[in-house]
Amino acid sequence: MPELIYLFPGQGSQYVGMGRDLAAEFPLAAQTFAEADAALGFPLSRLCFAGPEEELRLTANTQPAILAHSVAVARVLESRGLKPVRVAGHSLGEYSALVAAGGLEFADALRAVRRRGELMQTAVPVGEGSMAAILGMSVEAVTALCADAAAGQAVCEPANFNGGGQIVIAGHAAAVARAAALATERGGRAVPLPVSAPFHCRLMMPAQKGLEPVLHSLTFRRLRCPLLSNVDAEPLDDPETARQALIRQVTSPVQWEKTMRHLLAHGEAVICELGPGRVLCGLVRRMDRSRKCFSLDGAESVRAALPELGAA
Repeated sequence: MPELIYLFPGQGSQYVGMGRDLAAEFPLAAQTFAEADAALGFPLSRLCFAGPEEELRLTANTQPAILAHSVAVARVLESRGLKPVRVAGHSLGEYSALVAAGGLEFADALRAVRRRGELMQTAVPVGEGSMAAILGMSVEAVTALCADAAAGQAVCEPANFNGGGQIVIAGHAAAVARAAALATERGGRAVPLPVSAPFHCRLMMPAQKGLEPVLHSLTFRRLRCPLLSNVDAEPLDDPETARQALIRQVTSPVQWEKTMRHLLAHGEAVICELGPGRVLCGLVRRMDRSRKCFSLDGAESVRAALPELGAA
């Protein structure tokens, strides 16, 4: 049986219909969505399976929806005897990774990310913040254009170091727009992101302060396998370190390229993305085209991958 590395997607990977065929084919997945409904006190599963899209896109709904879908896939794999040797999650996905590694109870994680979404949404008034992906520029060049765009008066910072020549920036909307224009002038390309708030920058400090007591109220356990944290891109299995990493990640950039460099160097382990979409598999291929990545989203993809992954 090959060694497995699990990756868990973050916000932006959601879509109406997510998890529906998975729950229809695998009773354990259906049970996972039912647990999510009970933990949150509203039919999250119906929102995932049928929408409406405008409600699913609300940050406070999107975050538990992606978590539930990701954990449902992880549970199906575990029921077939599959266990990861390393886990990592992009932003919100770090909660999914913690649940999969046994560091956090599923119900606790659901309620925490629901509150996280509410806090992130209200940290910055709608329209005052934004994010953009900068393509084809170095870390140093993006850092410089952010500083030039901020001009010491606004916030404009790298938010996600995604690898493969992609760095996401976040901050005040006007400053991000100036940075996007500068990127074009300096030989790069900017793509505005359809997000509702400027995540992973200093403007999220109110959300970080609000989330801290929530996370301190939860029980964290030692992880069954190491997790690569967003903030440090270093493996951890200690409960308190995991808690502090979740607190710090709200205002810190996601060090995804460093995380993936570490994981790609981990022998010949098979990489799997668990949950909606295939964004993370795309980033894997941008960094190493020779490395295969299984995107485990719906029932068909999970069913097809089980034999190749060595499932019982």
